[in-house]
Amino acid sequence: MSKRPATGHKVPIGQFILQVAGTVAIIGLLTATMVRLLPVNATTAGFVYLIAILFGATQWGLAEATVGSVVAVLCFNYYFLPPVRTFTIADPQNWVALFALLVTSITASRLSTRVRMQAVEAQERQQEMERLYALSRSILLIDSTQSVPRQVVNQVAQTFEAAAVVLYVQSTGEVFRAGREDFSGTDEQLRHAASQGTQIHEPGETTWITAVRLGTQPVGSLGIGGVELSDSAVQSLTNLVAIGLERARAQEAASRAEAARQSDELKSTLLDAIAHEFKTPLTTIKASTTALLSDKPPKPEQQREYIALVDEEADRLSGLVSEAIQMARIEAGQVRLQLEETQIADLLEGALGKMKSVVDDRQVAINTAPNLPPVMVDREMMEMTFRQLIDNAVKYSPPGTPITISADAEDGQVVTRVQDRGRGIAAADLPRIFEKFYRAKDPLSKDSRNQVPGAGLGLAIARAVVTAHGGSIWAESKLGEGSSFCIALAEARTTAVSGAEVKA
Repeated sequence: MSKRPATGHKVPIGQFILQVAGTVAIIGLLTATMVRLLPVNATTAGFVYLIAILFGATQWGLAEATVGSVVAVLCFNYYFLPPVRTFTIADPQNWVALFALLVTSITASRLSTRVRMQAVEAQERQQEMERLYALSRSILLIDSTQSVPRQVVNQVAQTFEAAAVVLYVQSTGEVFRAGREDFSGTDEQLRHAASQGTQIHEPGETTWITAVRLGTQPVGSLGIGGVELSDSAVQSLTNLVAIGLERARAQEAASRAEAARQSDELKSTLLDAIAHEFKTPLTTIKASTTALLSDKPPKPEQQREYIALVDEEADRLSGLVSEAIQMARIEAGQVRLQLEETQIADLLEGALGKMKSVVDDRQVAINTAPNLPPVMVDREMMEMTFRQLIDNAVKYSPPGTPITISADAEDGQVVTRVQDRGRGIAAADLPRIFEKFYRAKDPLSKDSRNQVPGAGLGLAIARAVVTAHGGSIWAESKLGEGSSFCIALAEARTTAVSGAEVKA
């Protein structure tokens, strides 16, 4: 290998020999032309040789131009300085001319080569800057939902067309690789560079291992092979990689902070909702027991009525507590489904049986298709889901209006619809009503968003449970005509549950 000191580029020895041979061939061709075809004097020949040597220096380099200068001086002496066709010089002044040609040729070649190398270096620096800019844009557009270090090494390999790129992340001890070849360095070298904050690079080689620093603190190390980079480019590259890793760390911290904030908000909202929901049955229980313990006890018939109210409201409180616990466990992702083959009609009867006080003043019609196939569900969780939908229908429809529940088999699924006769849901609200804490606005009132009690969690929990069963849930509504909330579950023989954990 022949190394060009001006730039650090290596030229294969075969290519170098060809370039030297080309320079000599050009000098020979010019000599033959000036001697045989277009005879010229010594002064003209000297200028022609000088131009040819400058051309060689511009195209190839100083080494080739130096060889060409020596060959040109020999030809100039042999063919143009008397006595011609000998290497003898009769006139001492010709020695001066010959020496001047040699010095001028080599000096001019050196200057020309330097200018060419500077132009090449400037072009390479510009290319490095363009690649660094492209990499910075790529890092800014990294998808934070996927592995950031893996995306970084892929972007470095792609942007710099590197044969191999490897990134060691000190905090996790992971090593990420990219490129078409295996990296020649070892993992031990990567760990050493990260721990000591050092750089490993042999002069003339195209393999680098350097520490990735965030400020003065090493956070990892980067290895890159198969590409020539300046020291400044390597430093800028590691800075961009550090920025990418820090951005990922900051996003992760922000996500944790947001999750903590939402968790606190959820807890606060759940407590508010529980307090509100508990108030009604507790008020009824308190009024009943006060009447029973009064100085003038009620008649036996009334006593039995009060006791029945206390029993009913106690059951309601028990249900509320169970549902509150289930909500908290769902949000924490700690609920695992206990699947069993169940009929939809049984689920609906079970849900309505625990909602007697809620639906006493309503006409609830259940229409299930004959020979409806069973579904594989967690009975307790799915009953809670249907209770959410029925309770939602009661809350958002005028007192006394009927509620219709139907179930049909459709394309391998059992589709259940809970339909009310309320005011309906605006089209803009339909895509968001299953979001946590979202409360749809009454389409016929400007101030009714919070008139209906509740925390805005019921539909979100219903969606989480249905999705965990591999089913789907959606709403259909027309303003002034009411709404239908629909659940589609696969028949038992085709059920494929998407996951064992439930998350809202």
